Amino acid sequence: MILITGGIKSGKSSYALSLARKFNNKAFVATGEPFDEEMRLRIAKHKLERGDEFDTFEEPVRIYDVIQEIKDKYDVILIDCMTTWLGNIFHYSLDPDQETEKLLASISGKEIIVTNEVGFGLIPADKTARLYTEKLGLLNLRLARKAQEVYLVVSGIPVRIK
Repeated sequence: MILITGGIKSGKSSYALSLARKFNNKAFVATGEPFDEEMRLRIAKHKLERGDEFDTFEEPVRIYDVIQEIKDKYDVILIDCMTTWLGNIFHYSLDPDQETEKLLASISGKEIIVTNEVGFGLIPADKTARLYTEKLGLLNLRLARKAQEVYLVVSGIPVRIK
């Protein structure tokens, strides 16, 4: 499993696509939901960028079920992204710890997982934002422990950190 982290618009998704394109049989698990126009445009841009090289599975929450269903059918499963997925967990008022356990248990080793590093900034002012930042940091930590490779993408430059 490969984990790719970095800031917003740092080039994480593009780098993940470049790694996944080396495989023949590719799946893409998209976690984004078009809650507003800006998100609709962002999703459309991502679809154009990946083209039709990937079989796409759109799932905002139960990505662990998708992984279990498809893991034997694909050489690589690109999941984009944990940041949005965890936001969906909060949006639907699900337990982030239980959902994280299900996700971690489902990892098959074929995944390239994209996430954001949100811990470099200020401590959020409100309780929900602090909890989200904490839970994403802990999720990233646990994913990095499971990963064979971890990359931090900074200004479009991937730096291997594990």
